[in-house]
Amino acid sequence: MTQKYEKKGFVLGVVPTRRDAGGEFFCSHAKAQSNKKLIYQKLDTLGVDYVDIEFLNEEGLLWNILDANKIASHFLEKGVDAVFLPHVNFGTEDASAKVARLVNKPALLWGIRDDAPDAAGNRLTDTQCGVFVTGKALRQLGVPFSYITNSTLDDPVFETGFKTFVAAARVAKAMRRLRIGQIDTRPDPFWSVKCNELQLLERFGIEVVSDTLIGLRSRMDDALANKKNELKDIAEGIRSKYNVLIGEEGLLKTAAMQYAITQWANDYELDGVASNCWGDMQIASGGISPCFTFGVLSGNGLPVTCEADIHGAISSVIAQAASGWKEPSFLADMTIRHPDNNNAELLWHCGVFPPGLADGKANLSCMFTDKTESAGAFELKRGDITVCRFDADHDQYSLFMSEAVRVQGPATNGTYGWFEFKNWPAVERKLVTGPYIHHCAGVYGRLMPALHEACKFIPGLRPDLVDEDFAAIQPLLL
Repeated sequence: MTQKYEKKGFVLGVVPTRRDAGGEFFCSHAKAQSNKKLIYQKLDTLGVDYVDIEFLNEEGLLWNILDANKIASHFLEKGVDAVFLPHVNFGTEDASAKVARLVNKPALLWGIRDDAPDAAGNRLTDTQCGVFVTGKALRQLGVPFSYITNSTLDDPVFETGFKTFVAAARVAKAMRRLRIGQIDTRPDPFWSVKCNELQLLERFGIEVVSDTLIGLRSRMDDALANKKNELKDIAEGIRSKYNVLIGEEGLLKTAAMQYAITQWANDYELDGVASNCWGDMQIASGGISPCFTFGVLSGNGLPVTCEADIHGAISSVIAQAASGWKEPSFLADMTIRHPDNNNAELLWHCGVFPPGLADGKANLSCMFTDKTESAGAFELKRGDITVCRFDADHDQYSLFMSEAVRVQGPATNGTYGWFEFKNWPAVERKLVTGPYIHHCAGVYGRLMPALHEACKFIPGLRPDLVDEDFAAIQPLLL
């Protein structure tokens, strides 16, 4: 049983634009048509789901501001998540900016690189010049936008910039009408995971949907009594993928918890969950730990974070969205420094990381502290990761981000990995001085440019990098 409710698709509205002027040798309509076809061919090779404007006129190009409303209505009807404004010659600044303003989704501005003047000195496009003025028009209308440096379609700059924008727009989409489930309350001493639920709703439209441990126990009991075949399938699936080191009763309860939380998430259309995870949770769940279940659900595309960390759940959704939902996120404690590597840190938690991220076959084992059944036990696989933390204090919200690579380190309990940062002391200072805590969402891939760009499209959220990270991504920023 997997999460049914999805906001993970992505549709791009494409508005190729030319200038309503020119002739054979200036702002050429024929050259604009040729460029448009090349752009659509490139988007097809990139596997992008897009909506065009071929319905608009014989050319399928925008040059009249009076067509802006028609295009915006068409895009909204088709459910586009972002708008691409490729200039195929000089373009039309007022019409392009108005479309972006009416659609009110992330916008990408780019113009195909101009050919050299011919032997007579004639120029056919002047697209770069048009991008300059469209950028000004977008600012006049208050439209946040990304842009890609003037380039050919075969230039790596274009593909890198385009993929970064799509990833950023996915994050912005995930943050719209976000619904986070909360199971029970935070552990009382954990002031660090406090959040302002009303402010999340007012600022970002994030809804928190609450449930109790009694509700979870009721759904588990119902599954154990009435969904035996479904639970058997879940248990057999776990046994086929992982090393099961717990008893049959514990495995069945683990399956029942997975079924119950997934059912609740589907019923309430949740994008992520923050839950109590020890003490009363273990009593309500019949004596098992929820850690392994949380990891499996995160691997299935429903991030579930422990210790009722709502900001952690939001961070986890952001991380998965930036990957295009191709990689699961894991919520880690920044725990201890590497004994020998001054830039490496232990990313760890009791047993809650997605088991599909294990370096080898994951163990379904017991909690290392009290031997309660159903916690993961494994080391994370090798690779590059991005970490991020959505957090706030004193009415200011920001998104911390950094990147690291897994390195060798001493074995430990639970789920863990040692990761090397460019400058760990600078990261440590950022986390300590705030407004962050030791919980960060991790996701495989180098995604800082996308996260940084996404903050343009999320009003009230400030990107926050350490200096070394900003220097690294500056050449890639759109």
